[in-house]
Parts: sequence; C-alpha cells; structure tokens
Amino acid sequence: MTSRTAAAQHLLDLARLRRVRDRIDREYAQPLDVEALARGAHMSAGHLSREFKLAYGESPYGYLMTRRIERAMALLRRGDLSVTEVCFAVGCSSLGTFSTRFTELVGVPPSTYRRHEAHATAGMPSCVAKQVTKPIRNREARVTGPQLE
Repeated sequence: MTSRTAAAQHLLDLARLRRVRDRIDREYAQPLDVEALARGAHMSAGHLSREFKLAYGESPYGYLMTRRIERAMALLRRGDLSVTEVCFAVGCSSLGTFSTRFTELVGVPPSTYRRHEAHATAGMPSCVAKQVTKPIRNREARVTGPQLE
C-alpha cells in the first residue's frame, strides 16, 4: 500500500469513527453494542475498538457509558426520577453496572449525587451547568499513588 492510499484509508476510517461517535451521541439510550456499531461503520468490532480508542482515548463502550452518565447526571439533578428510573431512561439495563460506572466517573454513587446536587445548578443556564458538571473521562485510570518522573 502506498503512503497516499494509506493516508486516504486513514481519512476514511476517521470519518467512520466520527459517524460512530455521532451515533452514540444521538442514540445513547438505545441498546448499542460494539458489534452493531462496527457493522454500521463497515469495520470489524476489533478494528473499530482499536481505532476508536486511538482517536478518542477510550473504547466505544467507555464513550457510550460516559455519555449515558452525563445524561443521568442531568436527570438526577432534576430530582423527579428515582435512580432506577434514571438508569433505564439512559439506556442501561443493569442498575449495578450503572451505579458502578456512575461512581467511577462522578466520584459518588447516583443516590448521593441526587441528594446533594439537585440544587447545585439552580439558576444556572443549562449550557453552563452541563460544562460545570461534566464527568471526567477515564477517572478510573487516574494514578493516585506517587508518580515517577
């Protein structure tokens, strides 16, 4: 493969990855799995996972769960839904997995977040509230011990 065709293929892959990311952003509440996303992008599941992680720093599943948690945070701040209702509203089918991932990304369990954050963004424009409350991606990968330099 020449460098020109390799570059063209790389651009095609990036466009496909953007479409996958956009689909996750739009359809986060739907049942999505890597195999279905890969089929839609005309890639193998393994290739999609590798390339997505290279491009965006996390796996397609990790990105999907982060998107779901972001939406769950907004629903929990509203305060009119239970944690279980929020879990299913954002497309999670397991309350345990939802709670674990929520705690990893946000730092507190969803029930605690709901109790303490319901009024934290009152009066704040929604665009500002979204930015202020955005979870930190890959928080679970952060090193907490001494760092070698």
